[in-house]
This record gives sequence, C-alpha cells and structure tokens, in this order.
Amino acid sequence: MSTRATVNNTMRIYHRYLGFFLAGIMAVYAFSGVIMIFRDTKFLKKETKVEKQFEPGLSAEALGKETRVRNLKFTALNGDVQSFKEGTYNIKTGATSYTVTSLPKLVEKLNHLHKATTKDPLFYLNIFFGVSLLFFVISSFWMFMPKTSIFKKGMYFTLAGIVLTLIMLFF
Repeated sequence: MSTRATVNNTMRIYHRYLGFFLAGIMAVYAFSGVIMIFRDTKFLKKETKVEKQFEPGLSAEALGKETRVRNLKFTALNGDVQSFKEGTYNIKTGATSYTVTSLPKLVEKLNHLHKATTKDPLFYLNIFFGVSLLFFVISSFWMFMPKTSIFKKGMYFTLAGIVLTLIMLFF
C-alpha cells in the first residue's frame, strides 16, 4: 500500500470521527451565531425598568459607565431632570430611572460562546473548535483523489467560497 493511500485513509478517519464529535458543537455555535446577528435589535430581548440612586451632577459619560448604557447622551433638560434615550437622571438628587434590555439566560449563555476571552474557561473550547475547523478544511482535500472530477469541482466551489467571502468583506 502506498504512503498516499495511507495518508488518505488516515485523514478520512480523523475527518469522520472529528466531524461526528463536532456536530453538536457546530449546531450550538450555528444557532447562537444566527441569534447574534440580531443583537442590535430587540429580537428575543425583554425590557426591565431600573430605578437607582447615583451621585448628583454626573456627566453623560460618567452616567453611562454607572448604568452600563453605551454611548449615553443627554437629549433634553426639563428642570433638574436630564433625559436620555433609555430614561431620565435628576442632576440634583442623582435619582435615575432607565430601561435595560436583556436576552433570556440560555441565549445569553450561548452568545457568551462567541465572546469568550482568554480569562474565560470557554477560551479553550473556542481554540479547540477553531483548530478543529481548520483541520476540517485541510482534511477535506484528502476525501477525493486530486485527478477526479469531484475533486476538481470541489476546488471550484472552494474558490467560489473564498471569492464570495472577500466580496462580502470588502464591498
């Protein structure tokens, strides 16, 4: 048996079993990835009214940090009450009333998969998953012999995928 046939068989076996193992992980990543597309909308989010007391006289930037509202900007002043998109802030007393939106806990956990940093144990899963997907890409070229028409057509599809991704990224 030639070395080429042995490499092909080994790649096929690794590709097959890694594929079965990663099928569940890929399904979860795909589901949460599609949901993340809508993160700047109100899709699946519920609103919660929050009443808190902060220091009086905070700037919009400081209040944004305290409330964890991004890009908080005051829109109107009515007496001592500053209004902003999510609520109101009394500059004299510090009384603040605002609305926050949040995803259901399960969806939030799923989205966390995509946002994990090196300080998070999910970091290792993300690294493993990324390296495994890279292996999938490479090992797929050993699934068919290079001289077959299926392999040649596969190369056209690979090229089309690269071109489409580049078009979507840069145009």
